[in-house]
Amino acid sequence: MAPGIVEPAVPDRTIDSLATLTRAYDDTLRFYLNGTKVVLDNADPEITLLEYLRGIGLTGTKLGCAEGGCGACTVVVSQWNPTTKSVYHASVNACLAPLVSVDGKHVITVEGIGDAKRPHPAQERIARGNGSQCGFCTPGIVMSLYALLRNDPNPSEHDVEEAFDGNLCRCTGYRPILDAAQSFSAKAGCGKATTNGGSGCCMENGDGGGCCKDGKDGDDQPIKRFTPPGFIEYKPDTQLIFPPALRKHDFKALAFGNKKKKWFRPVTLQQLLEIKSVYPSAKIIAGSTETQIEVKFKAMNYSASVFVGDIPELRQYSFQDDYLEIGGNVVLTDLEKICREAIKHYGEVRGQPFATILKQVRYFAGRQIRNVGTPAGNLATASPISDLNPVFVATNATLTAKSLDKTTDIPMSTFFKGYRATALPPDAIIASLRIPAAKEKGEYIQAYKQAKRKDDDIAIVNSCMRIVLGDGDIVESADLVYGGMAPITIPAKKASAYLQGRKFTELETLEGVMSALEEDFDLRFGVPGGMATYRKSLALSFFYKFYHEVLSKLQAGELEVDTEAIGEIERDISKGEKDHKAGEAYQQITLGREANHVAAMQQCTGQAQYTDDIPVQKNELYGCLVLSTKAHAKLISVDPEPALDLPGVAAWVDHNDLASPEANWWGAPSCDETFFAVDEVFTAGQPIGIILADTAKRAEQAARAVKIVYEDLPAIFTIEEAIEKDSYFSHFRDIKRGDTEKAFAEADHVFEGIARMGGQEHFYLETQACVVVPKPEFGEMEIFSSTQNPSETQAYVSKVVGVAANKIVSRVKRMGGGFGGKETRSIQLAGIVACAANKTRRPVRCMLNRDEDIITSGQRHPFLSKWKVAVNKDGRIQGLDADVINNGGWSQDLSGAVVERAMTHIDGVYAIPNVFVRGRIAKTNTVSNTAFRGFGGPQGMFIAETYMEEIADHLKMPVEELRQINMYSEENGMITHFNQEIRDWYVPLMYKQVQEESNYSGRREAVTEFNSKHKWNKRGLALIPTKFGISFTALFLNQAGALVHIYHDGSVLVAHGGTEMGQGLHTKMTMICAEALKVPQADVFISETATNTVANTSSTAASASSDLNGYAIWNACKQLNERLEPYRQKLGPDATMKDLAHAAYFDRVNLSAQGFYRTPDIGYVWGENTGQMFYYFTQGVAAAEVEIDTLTGDWTCRRADLKMDVGRSINPAIDYGQIEGAFVQGQGLFTTEESLWHRASGQIFTKGPGAYKIPGFRDIPQVFNVSLLKDVTWENLRTIQRSRGVGEPPLFMGSAVFFAIRDALKAARKEFGEEAVLSLRSPATPERIRVSCADPILRRAWVEPGEGEKSFFVSI
Repeated sequence: MAPGIVEPAVPDRTIDSLATLTRAYDDTLRFYLNGTKVVLDNADPEITLLEYLRGIGLTGTKLGCAEGGCGACTVVVSQWNPTTKSVYHASVNACLAPLVSVDGKHVITVEGIGDAKRPHPAQERIARGNGSQCGFCTPGIVMSLYALLRNDPNPSEHDVEEAFDGNLCRCTGYRPILDAAQSFSAKAGCGKATTNGGSGCCMENGDGGGCCKDGKDGDDQPIKRFTPPGFIEYKPDTQLIFPPALRKHDFKALAFGNKKKKWFRPVTLQQLLEIKSVYPSAKIIAGSTETQIEVKFKAMNYSASVFVGDIPELRQYSFQDDYLEIGGNVVLTDLEKICREAIKHYGEVRGQPFATILKQVRYFAGRQIRNVGTPAGNLATASPISDLNPVFVATNATLTAKSLDKTTDIPMSTFFKGYRATALPPDAIIASLRIPAAKEKGEYIQAYKQAKRKDDDIAIVNSCMRIVLGDGDIVESADLVYGGMAPITIPAKKASAYLQGRKFTELETLEGVMSALEEDFDLRFGVPGGMATYRKSLALSFFYKFYHEVLSKLQAGELEVDTEAIGEIERDISKGEKDHKAGEAYQQITLGREANHVAAMQQCTGQAQYTDDIPVQKNELYGCLVLSTKAHAKLISVDPEPALDLPGVAAWVDHNDLASPEANWWGAPSCDETFFAVDEVFTAGQPIGIILADTAKRAEQAARAVKIVYEDLPAIFTIEEAIEKDSYFSHFRDIKRGDTEKAFAEADHVFEGIARMGGQEHFYLETQACVVVPKPEFGEMEIFSSTQNPSETQAYVSKVVGVAANKIVSRVKRMGGGFGGKETRSIQLAGIVACAANKTRRPVRCMLNRDEDIITSGQRHPFLSKWKVAVNKDGRIQGLDADVINNGGWSQDLSGAVVERAMTHIDGVYAIPNVFVRGRIAKTNTVSNTAFRGFGGPQGMFIAETYMEEIADHLKMPVEELRQINMYSEENGMITHFNQEIRDWYVPLMYKQVQEESNYSGRREAVTEFNSKHKWNKRGLALIPTKFGISFTALFLNQAGALVHIYHDGSVLVAHGGTEMGQGLHTKMTMICAEALKVPQADVFISETATNTVANTSSTAASASSDLNGYAIWNACKQLNERLEPYRQKLGPDATMKDLAHAAYFDRVNLSAQGFYRTPDIGYVWGENTGQMFYYFTQGVAAAEVEIDTLTGDWTCRRADLKMDVGRSINPAIDYGQIEGAFVQGQGLFTTEESLWHRASGQIFTKGPGAYKIPGFRDIPQVFNVSLLKDVTWENLRTIQRSRGVGEPPLFMGSAVFFAIRDALKAARKEFGEEAVLSLRSPATPERIRVSCADPILRRAWVEPGEGEKSFFVSI
């Protein structure tokens, strides 16, 4: 048995009796897969549904996180639902679902509903609606939409909006996916709707009679569904049927497995109780949403598991006079329906407990989890932050526990005994739950939850409050129950006791409860889980909200109700507009037109191949990295022998297996990092070795068995600690222009401040992955790697295995996202896997788990800047002095280039005559931080906009005016601090246009009025410009090659140096080639990027790939056109490429051409401050409006308006996708995405979607408008098609949301008399929003650290 945490030892006789008990159980799984019957009598008991599907070649279903948090693995499991007595098509996370759970059900994967030639309407509309970029998340999103449509062919707009709460996408910004999905909504699908050319849907016309499709008006003639022109019609009656055989499937008790692991699937309550009686420690599993995470990430090892999801008796419910009884195993999706029924059954007043449950379930995880998760599972795991447990405790619910010989009723108030410990007897199961209905009069119940993100997030604090008032509003009973405030779900005992017998409507009652709550939750600064002040303030704020909500219902005249505290921020259905006519003025045959991503349909149908989808090679081994668990330590000993003794394990590989000791070193430009640690580890997550085994699971188990002894050394985590200890890398740069000392001496004002921003995890949906295939001759090797940098991969692999680069071929077809995280960090995995393949001479595959990826692959650099600005009283800035420091982590990687770009963008869009800026890299013991979309540019511009905001506050002038006064212009000057002239400058024009098109001044007045009338909710606006320099700052990288072949049949094959990671590069390149050769785009194909077709390529980065590779392709096509020109003359204008190629071939004309391009004019010299840094600047402006709830820190982006100058767009559809995706990624950077390290262990805490929160579908702006600059000329732009790079520049515009939050916080602070200038650190998480307020509730909740006390988490 592999090492791990094992359940209590079980006597042999217990196992014997269990074997005897289950001897008659069946051992065969029977289910349907995409319409075909599957019978398995030798199923591996340890694999999940996802592992089974991918193992049989259905690789459309992806592994994104293995914890049910991203939705990439979503499939549909159609089943007869014993609760609702109907067929339900459940979207589920295949990464969590045990294989046993699909017996008797129909599993439908993305491959089962359509292919690229015959797509399902859901696949087609997402593909053609530009809803797929990298495509890795797309199959899961398609299946969530498919499940919605199968369950309701006419979903409401709201249903569509919420259908994806269990799915994440890192590329698109979600807007195009939602637009595609909304085409199926009842409103969009109505032929009468005005949007579809009709006279108006009955819902639009406000007839009050509901929808004509309901059939309630007696007209049985259905209105024909509207299908957008040119799209496949969705016909519910032509979908995969629920197999008739499954309607009469005989659910048999199952027992299967091996010596290591056994699964039992009882189908009656009696069978379950019998198993529990003979084997009390058997693991009971319903949805497996918690258990699979324990097995995968916590090394828990359950030798006997009992799946209870198919016991109908546990999935029933009934309405009694005074209570609702639900079976313990009712799934949460059904619980939603039951609660709606209960509200109707008992009425709104008596149905309050069920409305409360409904509210909490709505934001409980994602739909995929709610489709399998159960109340019993939730109770048994006893999570202290469960959303439902406080409701069950506060409503005085009673749990019925059954064992074979007795039934026990356990009041929920006594159920939780300690952290993850309950009063459930060992041999009992949770059979049902009785939830009392509320009283007809005097009882009030509300629930609250605050998390980092609205949808699919665990609570920071949650609560359910219930109060019963008698005559004269005297409190008869009170239950104030909280989660997230202690190791268990806990009542506020002192506060509840204080309420007893008091008159609720007296103001001193509120004050007394607040004081009692302070005593109940007297958190210390270093409390586990951190956020002491925030959590305490939430406990108080929730009661404050509850108090006034109850008052409002009492209509008590003697007390004024604070109506502003009632309720929470609600979102409207999101929408957005794009200007689809932006490119009309310069459209050509192919270029300038909107076209879909060339692989969109393949991605939407699951046919697009990613690295780990490559079919398994003969004799292939799977690798699992053995990583350091210490932030800084000496390696005393590393013993792989215990791992090598395990079955299936083939080898241990470490630094001794490299071609030479020198081959262990890698990194560019500084070669200061090792593939394998030797004597010392410098960060938690540093590779020490790799275990190879015949399956991925065995490799993973064996990796845990490697014994490592450490000796701890001091560790540094933050920039502040590095400054204190003078821990820096040797890299130092400065840029100096003008005389800053003179500017400070002569200016009217000098202001100083600190700008601080955290890092950001890339969270590409496809983690780092690599397959290496050694060849039998000359040391040749093929590397299939998910990398942005094939050439550097080739170079380091050749070094690792000790052969020349010409023996190594590095290939990449596509990546499931990159964002800079696969520019250098992919080389670490490729080098290690290549070393392993070289040692064993067998193919080796390794795809990192999400947690492994996060702890090894680095992040966006955190930054700190101390700035000083000279400014005159008219607002004109005279000088800037700044120290800029980034957190490089334990090795340099690209940190030097990142800090340099930050220094070049610290001017923002502002002409500052005197500048002195210095840049350094802090050396710490965190992951080695690396390239990330924007590459220091966003950090530099954040510093700029921070000093602009704070200067405006000091001067008491509108920041929009301060920005306008200081922008580069003919009057202010057009020369940057690094002495580059800015040309084709349209930021001032766009600044004006965005204000006009978004009615900015009118909305500013409306925001001011709103804030004057609302005490707790505040709105804010921000208008943020951007300019982003395009070029690699390393001169030699600004080059590209291409190879173009024309074949006999007229088809064209293109190879170029750029890689496809979802940004649409291959799409743009095929368009350029098609335009140049005058052929249809469909005749041009790009197969992959490989080092044996185009050599010495630069990484796909810096937003320059379209410019570089596009011109290289154009250059190759120009050569081919010159060779074909005589044949065009001879054969005439109507000759096809097939005709031309045929004729040229027989004349022995070369139909292949190599193109090359290097960016002209550039070549900056550091120190001298001479030469041109960038070829040009991409520009943009964004306006954002937010609303915040200052009592909780909750917020929403109400609207965003973006305008980008992308020159003459090659493909506006692709560019819009980049702008929307970058904006939302930037919004995440500046708001929800916070990386935290666990102080005690030195390990990163936020290493998966459970703790690290990228924006979800319902985090995007409610109104999201995007346009491209048009009706101008670009006289100095000499790029391909006169287009501008667009991948990175829009990301910083996401900071408009951050600065709008800051604007709202200024109003919140002013409300309570605080007018000091606010220094707001990024990201503006709900915690930072709340603790930046200045209200009395926050002041009384404030927690100061004790002497020497430090926070539980470190925010890097």
